[in-house]
Amino acid sequence: MKKFSDTPKPNPRNPNTTMARKRARKTKEYRNWLDLPKDVTVSILQRLGAIDILESAQKVCMLWRNICKDPSMWRAIDMQNLGDLHNMPYDLEKMCIHAIDRSCGQLRDINIEYFGTDELLIYITQSTSQLRCLRLVCCYYITDKKLSELAAKLPLLEELDMTISSLSEEPLEALGRCCPLLKSLKWNQLWDGRPHIRIEGDEEFDDDGVALAIAKNMPELRHLQLIGNKVTNDGLQAILDGCPHLESLDIRKCFNVTLSRNLGKRCAERIKILRHPSDSTHDYGFMAEISD
Repeated sequence: MKKFSDTPKPNPRNPNTTMARKRARKTKEYRNWLDLPKDVTVSILQRLGAIDILESAQKVCMLWRNICKDPSMWRAIDMQNLGDLHNMPYDLEKMCIHAIDRSCGQLRDINIEYFGTDELLIYITQSTSQLRCLRLVCCYYITDKKLSELAAKLPLLEELDMTISSLSEEPLEALGRCCPLLKSLKWNQLWDGRPHIRIEGDEEFDDDGVALAIAKNMPELRHLQLIGNKVTNDGLQAILDGCPHLESLDIRKCFNVTLSRNLGKRCAERIKILRHPSDSTHDYGFMAEISD
């Protein structure tokens, strides 16, 4: 005959036991974020953009606010936004200046989209001498003259992204002379929807000035993106001659270039990652052409 213990066993169908288990699971699932090690919290917050940090994250609790005030949090400032400046409840330029101030001279990497101006660029170069990466997207209020003047204050610059601007080759020449460590350049424009036709002596269509400025002044380039530019075969040849270390080349929407015969062979042999004029721009992140 079986002997049964006097100690009752938990009944899996007992509602009280089931509720206790659920509460235990919830306790494990919903842990307090404040219990995370500080270095983990810092790592998480550093993945946010500057706008999210200043408008939301730093307001969560005193611990997060103190972390968000640490200058090391602002060595990289990402001001990514949707470009709808008129409907934003805050002033992006003032917010960016506040973020730069928090870096206390440690700023190394900054991304500005849609609101960059000469005045803001002056403030950046006055606030840090350590800038390695500068990204200015759709910043139409930055001028050739001012960017050329400020190039001398960017001696450690390694990456430059000037996607969609109204700039000429003038600041490219100055940046090439003043930034000997420059390894990566993005100088992208909007293609107007038609293949560009080169007309000798017509500056509107002959844009090898950009290519020549790169070729003559940026011998250490490893990565070059020229989406939507009017560069021609001659300009591309000059770039290959002047940039012997080039590893990746993106000339999507550059329809003045024909990668055939000797030029196509040279690119195939020299360039490890090559994006052709007709390749898709689905992974580009911005408009690549002007819509009708």
